[in-house]
Amino acid sequence: MTMAQRQLPARRLSLMLGARTGEQPAYAWLSEGIHQLVTNGRVLHGTKLPSERELVDALGLSRTTVTRAYQELRERGFAEARQGSGTQIRIPGGIIGGGAEPLTPGSLEKLAPDGIDLTCGAPTAPVGLAGFYERALDQLPGYIGGMGYYPLGLPVLREAIAADYARRGLPTDPGQIIVTAGALSGVASAARALLAPGAKVIAESPSYPNSVSSLRQHGARMTALPIGPEGSDLQGIESALSGGGFSAMLCLPDFHNPTGTLLGNEGRQRWARALDRHGARGIIDETNAELWLDSRPDVLPMAAYSSNLITVGSASKTYWGGLRLGWIRAPHALVGAIHQGRATMDLGAPVLEQIVLSLLINERAGVDGNTRSRLRGNRDWLHDSLTAALPAWTIQKPAGGMSLWCNLPGPRSMALAARAKTAGLLLTPGSVFAVNDHGLESWLRVPYALDRAELARALPMLVDAWNAVA
Repeated sequence: MTMAQRQLPARRLSLMLGARTGEQPAYAWLSEGIHQLVTNGRVLHGTKLPSERELVDALGLSRTTVTRAYQELRERGFAEARQGSGTQIRIPGGIIGGGAEPLTPGSLEKLAPDGIDLTCGAPTAPVGLAGFYERALDQLPGYIGGMGYYPLGLPVLREAIAADYARRGLPTDPGQIIVTAGALSGVASAARALLAPGAKVIAESPSYPNSVSSLRQHGARMTALPIGPEGSDLQGIESALSGGGFSAMLCLPDFHNPTGTLLGNEGRQRWARALDRHGARGIIDETNAELWLDSRPDVLPMAAYSSNLITVGSASKTYWGGLRLGWIRAPHALVGAIHQGRATMDLGAPVLEQIVLSLLINERAGVDGNTRSRLRGNRDWLHDSLTAALPAWTIQKPAGGMSLWCNLPGPRSMALAARAKTAGLLLTPGSVFAVNDHGLESWLRVPYALDRAELARALPMLVDAWNAVA
């Protein structure tokens, strides 16, 4: 079964192109305009363009002009003519499959060509990303006269990240920022600086599995503290920390992955004070901080409540996973130690991507209104559809994040994932998110970042798989 082909009406294309400007010939303006829409992600691979006659009427151009524009697109490899199907957009080389986030390091699932991957909770690239790369290339000559190593990150990006924290209510000096190759690299760098082998670290369970694995690989002894679907157990956190001996705690107060819960300011302050009181260093993962869907939360970064906290951020969820960039905001006294720990893994992030990210942050070009609306609609549709199809499941509707955290009526999530895989649907069982390597078999994470058509294809596959194993 395949998705229905996208078709771009002539009137819609006319609005997207805007008014013709400049001195270039009309055919070149039309060809380049469509090319820009494709490279900026506004017209997708496989989209059927309007017929030449329809576009002549919509744009007021001659048939010869439209024919030549379509021909130029075909010659550049961005369109193809199919017998009986008109002219379709294509990306040279086609869409490259894969690119999903591996939640279990070292284990990469194979997906059938017509299969569906529901293991990754990340958005696609924002509209216009290719344009930011083009602008970054214009700035690149200013950097290539040197060696290209920026171990702490490009000054322009560190300044942009610091300014973004200030905008969120947390004054930050660029000297507190270290640019990394993703949030996971940030967690690992902090661990190398802070933790001696065998150090005790506490984390809520469920939690993001790759961060937990990173801490454990460094030699940390992980202790799990349950987090429920309603949010963090602050009394339980205080009680656990009072037992003493914990060097650090992994904290996800912003649309927690995978539960989707959000901690308010009072809770953040209480948590930060508990960490300070008991001498545990908080490693705050803010990867999902900008993924609100209903309304922007009125919360401060958790580091606003303690100068001792280390905050880790990422471009992957707010901008695009392909940037592979993250950052650390640390107390001044720890920047040197974290930098030394990070230097044992890599010597800096790619320059071009750092320029791109600085432009994106300065222009606040991350999750836009259309993307939030799409994700919000997907969340509501998937929540309501799953609740109707599987009434025995208990499913909270999060105010943000990228997935639903589903409570099954029995410990069958691994069996469910195995059964679904035979039908071409990849799922992540709840046990993957368990800090202590067992439990959470009655839970399943179901992301809603895919296109609605793909989610609609996945729903009956998921329901059938559950009915087979329940």
